[in-house]
Amino acid sequence: MRKAKKTLSTDDALRMFRQMVRIRTFENNANQLYLSAKMPGLTHMYSGEEAVAVGICEALLPTDKITSTHRGHGHCVAKGADFKAMFCELLGREEGYCRGKGGSMHIADQSNGNLGANAIVGGSMGIATGAALTSKLQKTGDVAVCFFGDGATAQGLMYEVMNMAALWNLPVIYACENNGYSEYTKTEEIAAGSIVARAEAFGIESYQVDGQDVIAVHELSQKLVERARKGEGPFFLELMTYRYHGHHVGDINREYYRAKAEEQDWRDNKDPIIRMRAWLVENDYATEDALDALHKEVEADAEQAVAYALNAPYPDAAEVDMHVFTDVEHVLA
Repeated sequence: MRKAKKTLSTDDALRMFRQMVRIRTFENNANQLYLSAKMPGLTHMYSGEEAVAVGICEALLPTDKITSTHRGHGHCVAKGADFKAMFCELLGREEGYCRGKGGSMHIADQSNGNLGANAIVGGSMGIATGAALTSKLQKTGDVAVCFFGDGATAQGLMYEVMNMAALWNLPVIYACENNGYSEYTKTEEIAAGSIVARAEAFGIESYQVDGQDVIAVHELSQKLVERARKGEGPFFLELMTYRYHGHHVGDINREYYRAKAEEQDWRDNKDPIIRMRAWLVENDYATEDALDALHKEVEADAEQAVAYALNAPYPDAAEVDMHVFTDVEHVLA
């Protein structure tokens, strides 16, 4: 990360750092809940990719929309979610964002514009594009961001919605989190040619960004979000990043598809939180002691949220069909 030009206020810079620390801390706790058999279902860790979610979401307003993926905790936190409600959701408790019915891969936070995680690879692309179309038709000025992984670029839906978005100049940003692997296969073995060139083929302005540099991600996102509000969208980003854990929490023996030395190199030399911490100190935004205190504060918040969620009630069995069906006649009236 380069020397600061003081384009960020101290509050903004520290908020971005705190949000990345919150994501990492949430994931550490979620991983422990799974390993201790306290969390049902499956989950996919976002650790290592924090700069992508934070850099983009800090450029958005609460009314702007995002769609997420099966690896979606980071997006949820970055868009403003509360620890207690998130842990309650992962543990299937009534006070969760989806009353405990969505869990890790279907968590949503409508109050902050998070339209939801999606267990289907590339499944939220149409939702984000639809949200952008709604914004344009209703003239709300909202921008939609669609997060997805490099593996989702093999889905035909991506090309259908990008075509529509380009034809109609929709206020949507397609954010491809290229973490180097599609489940257990290197991206270079499943994606021929250039990923950004695929979007450029539709006439969509596209960029490749260092996804471990939160400042670079944020600066570009700010510019594109404002342009999208003015009707200059859509845009496409390929964010080069890395996941520290396996494809999912049960993927612990990864030597057969990637080396431990590779993982350690990313942790030691490219970690987004370590990089921003050094940047904050070097540019006199904060001291080491202040950042240590921030870490401890976030860890305490997470510990309290986990304890609360573990003791929170489950939803009543009578809720089993709640939120599954809707009154179509009422909706159309």
